[in-house]
Amino acid sequence: MTMLDDIIRANRAGHGPALPSVCSAHPDVLTAALLLAETLDRPLLVEATSNQVNHSGGYTGQTPADFIASLRTQSDGLGVAPERLIFGGDHLGPQAWKDQPADRAMAEAKLMIRAYVQAGFTKIHLDCSEGCSGEAAALPDGPAAARAAELAQVAEDAAPDPGALRYVIGTEVPPPGGARHDDEGIAPTPPDRAAATMRAHADAFDALGLQDAFARVRGLVVQPGLEFAPAHIDHFPMDGADDLSTMLGPYPDLCFEAHSTDYQKPEVFPELGRRNFAILKVGPALTFAWREAVYALSHADIWRVGGPHLSLLMEDIMTKTPGYWEGHYHGTPADQRIMRHFGYADRIRYYWTNEAVMQAVADIKSRIDAAPAPAPLLAQYLPAATLARARTLDLPPATAILVAHVQQALLPYFGDPTAC
Repeated sequence: MTMLDDIIRANRAGHGPALPSVCSAHPDVLTAALLLAETLDRPLLVEATSNQVNHSGGYTGQTPADFIASLRTQSDGLGVAPERLIFGGDHLGPQAWKDQPADRAMAEAKLMIRAYVQAGFTKIHLDCSEGCSGEAAALPDGPAAARAAELAQVAEDAAPDPGALRYVIGTEVPPPGGARHDDEGIAPTPPDRAAATMRAHADAFDALGLQDAFARVRGLVVQPGLEFAPAHIDHFPMDGADDLSTMLGPYPDLCFEAHSTDYQKPEVFPELGRRNFAILKVGPALTFAWREAVYALSHADIWRVGGPHLSLLMEDIMTKTPGYWEGHYHGTPADQRIMRHFGYADRIRYYWTNEAVMQAVADIKSRIDAAPAPAPLLAQYLPAATLARARTLDLPPATAILVAHVQQALLPYFGDPTAC
């Protein structure tokens, strides 16, 4: 029995809040999540994504072992109990190499899965839903499940303790990184579709003799009827019927996993928990909140020392290196400029590791830490709840504000419907 098993069983029994799943590698975001979990005495699931962290480094430059080592060092430094942490791998499949033929992409995915489980990740989302070079953009259940079973075989063979692994399956997932295009419709997964996905994976695992591994499938990714796009949010229909839960009957240890829950109203999260969505993933909304706060601090900094706003540096870098946002933002040049900074897709998060940006942010932090901005000035740009929470944190003034603002966005995931 693992902590994740306990959480899912409690959820299926109708009590206990859902488990927040923080999908981010941003240091301040992780500080916010770790400290909040410690304060509330709650478990925390932290997930790395296949294009973010993999055996080749991903866009963060971190291998799975690097990611876990860094997070453990960070949590130890913050005084966070190590036993409350669950490490998960998200969208683990061939997506990062999907521009290659399937056999090559799957070969890379197998190396990645091996690296994840050997590093100590125990919650493994097997996602082979996207096609590779020469294939359809989205694969049907059969081929996707067959590839997922291949990866599960690698995980079982490579893990120090295969019995500790818990799998999440499902093909109705948004692309890694979150957010669809603005013109895509959102429809909840029909129960028969979810049941068919389970059967396809059961058959694929069975074909490889992986019955024990399939018995450790704990999550099914389905679409509850919510999403976000660069310029709007599809809000969860609170008055909609709970049709999906009916398919869980044959699977007493299974829950649903909800992706792209970012920016939903606070009351949505306990309702999703009641509907057996025991795992709620969030990522862009947290770095979005961090960007709000750091832009606010830049405004306050300008009032005191002058100089350009941080957004001007960000705009220069993003337009010179557009790879992370091109194809995600559409419309006129003015529309795209607004979305680069303020879009819900939060593609700006890929630029915070730029050396010039890191130095600029560090300079803002150091100036505010050396001489904290007056309360009326901060109140012009930041909510009162953020400033009140920042005063409770034993952190340098600028970091306390950044962390507090992220915590305000994360609080509802821990079952506090009054947070905003």
